[in-house]
Amino acid sequence: MKLFGIGTLIFFFAAAGFAQTSAGVGGDETIPAVPIEITAAPSDTERSDRRAQDETTVLLDIASENNSALPTSQTRNEHTRPEPKKRFRNYLNGMFGPMALAQRAAQSGVGTWRNSPEEWGGSWEGFGRRFASGTGKSLIKNSAMYGLDEVLKVDSRFYRSEKRDAGSRIRNALISPFQARRPDGSRTVGVPRLVGTYTSNIVAAETWYPARYNWKDGVKSGTISLGFTMGFNLIKEFIWKK
Repeated sequence: MKLFGIGTLIFFFAAAGFAQTSAGVGGDETIPAVPIEITAAPSDTERSDRRAQDETTVLLDIASENNSALPTSQTRNEHTRPEPKKRFRNYLNGMFGPMALAQRAAQSGVGTWRNSPEEWGGSWEGFGRRFASGTGKSLIKNSAMYGLDEVLKVDSRFYRSEKRDAGSRIRNALISPFQARRPDGSRTVGVPRLVGTYTSNIVAAETWYPARYNWKDGVKSGTISLGFTMGFNLIKEFIWKK
């Protein structure tokens, strides 16, 4: 009897609580049934495909993080136009620097060996006259290059190849005499060097060279000078590192 009384009280309180909850929800409102979707367990093939996709995603994320962590100089090569003082120093170095003097001496040596012009002779005196002539042409050429570089906002100075394979370095050495760099690093036609090279040789042929020379000889000499420039660019690429 005692257990029956306790059970009755529990049933009474449970019924009262259920009635209060039903009244708060909305009286006669019924609770909609929630559909239960039963899906089949993935097969071994599907598990393998999903695992492969997850691994690929992780690898791509790691690669993306590594690429974003690389310094700018490794992902993009940029050319910065030198400051005015350095541009003027490069102008002087182009006339009296070690490489400029070596190039002038080599050209004078070849001219003496060929005895061209023959009026200057094939001795040391002839070498000296050719070296002095080369110095005069260098003053004209580099002054024209410097002035046009400043006017056109380009950089005609030689820069070693950013790629280190032999083919790229040779190609850079051979095409650099005909190109210049804009401030953003892109390349354009090397008008300053071409104008300076041909102007200096034409002026020399029409002034201090023997009378039989004219502007046509100056054009020919300018073309030969560009060939010498290519050769010395190769030396700068592979030997001279300064």
